[in-house]
Amino acid sequence: MSENTQKLSTKENIIQVIKFALFSASAGIIQIGSFTLFMEVFHLGNTWSYLISLTLSVLWNFTFNRKFTFKSATNIPIAMLKVALFYCVFAPVSTWWTHALADNLNAYVIEIGTMAINLVTEYLYCRFFVYRNSMNTNQK
Repeated sequence: MSENTQKLSTKENIIQVIKFALFSASAGIIQIGSFTLFMEVFHLGNTWSYLISLTLSVLWNFTFNRKFTFKSATNIPIAMLKVALFYCVFAPVSTWWTHALADNLNAYVIEIGTMAINLVTEYLYCRFFVYRNSMNTNQK
């Protein structure tokens, strides 16, 4: 265990989850808004609309969660690389199921379900891998 690692109390863990969920909700607004724009205005189709909107939401979410949820002073490029590695797995898998489900489900139902899965898996990944040893190191 690193000297920077601080054991969080139950209250701190709950606050962290709430912050992550709220920032993710704001990223979700960006994702749904841009997804709608790319689907309805630019007619890019489900897969491209999803991938572009996902990228925009990830950039937003990373910025705020690093600073305010996990309060991490970790090396930003390394943290971004770790998050990018998550999406090197999540994006292709979720693109696959988005494409596979597109004939049977509404695109927005798929998008919202995918966002819910992303919320849970990304929180766990960030909490226990990306920021595991650097939480609460940026107290500004």
